[in-house]
Amino acid sequence: MAYGASLPGAFHIAGVYVGRILEGEKAAELPVQQSTKVQFSVNLKTAKALNITIPFSLLGRADEVIE
Repeated sequence: MAYGASLPGAFHIAGVYVGRILEGEKAAELPVQQSTKVQFSVNLKTAKALNITIPFSLLGRADEVIE
């Protein structure tokens, strides 16, 4: 299981920064931002290999389930 910042969201923010820099803004003057969307992922293949049972209630809350 993993719970953390959404990588696509972080990549989007990075792309926006690159675009602003390429348009002439100074990197030092850009505000600091971080991803506000978090993602919960469950890897069932690894859980099975470790003989761990993941409850269905937890699987229902996951944003991504890897089988």
